[in-house]
Amino acid sequence: MKFKKNDAVIITAGKDKGKKGKIEKVFPRQGKVLVPGLNLYKKHTKPRGQKQPGGIIDIARPFPVGNVAFLCPKCNQPTRLGYQLSGKTKQRFCRKCKQII
Repeated sequence: MKFKKNDAVIITAGKDKGKKGKIEKVFPRQGKVLVPGLNLYKKHTKPRGQKQPGGIIDIARPFPVGNVAFLCPKCNQPTRLGYQLSGKTKQRFCRKCKQII
């Protein structure tokens, strides 16, 4: 998976299409990323004593990687990422403007 924490992304499909955000957490085994404030769903919770009252809360669910596109910080366009070897280090680069990220 080419996405990392704190990468800027844009949503390409679903109810939040066109919205932008930063990745908070990456789930590589499931192929999903969590973007806070997007893909919100309601959850009804039961009261569990005085510390946890019941009610309806919003929960952000992870997006599949296929519904997310990387936003290049240099050209500010949604793009795919590529890898480039320079010496013994592996670096990511933008496929549109060819700049190393």
